[in-house]
Amino acid sequence: MNKQEVIDLIKDTGYGCLASMEGNQPRVRPMLPYLDEDGNLLIAVLSRSRTIEQIKKNPHVEMCYIDRKMWYARLTGKAKVSTDMAKKEIAWNNIPMLRQYFAGPNDPNYVLLEVETTHVEAMSPHQTHPESISLK
Repeated sequence: MNKQEVIDLIKDTGYGCLASMEGNQPRVRPMLPYLDEDGNLLIAVLSRSRTIEQIKKNPHVEMCYIDRKMWYARLTGKAKVSTDMAKKEIAWNNIPMLRQYFAGPNDPNYVLLEVETTHVEAMSPHQTHPESISLK
């Protein structure tokens, strides 16, 4: 797979599963992040989300996307809570579903997680081994 195929997979799939750690236990949940032009993820969560505390304790996360044809991409990175209003607005403007949960980028219940992607692994069913892809 190449960079554009990975970007297309992420955009076409939309939802992915975000894994964080709670102690020694992985916690996985479906999310709808925005992939920015730098290859990083912007993820909106509710202010009461357990994900926030998990990331504060251990910022290492992984996001996995898979389509119905079994093409997949795993994005590994470090997450942090972001107060960057410009990035909150980018996520707001590119993820219409957020309007179901928040009144807008200034909503106090809207918390933005920013994941700096450090590694991407992708594979199609035609390959025998996953390969590393750079989104930077």
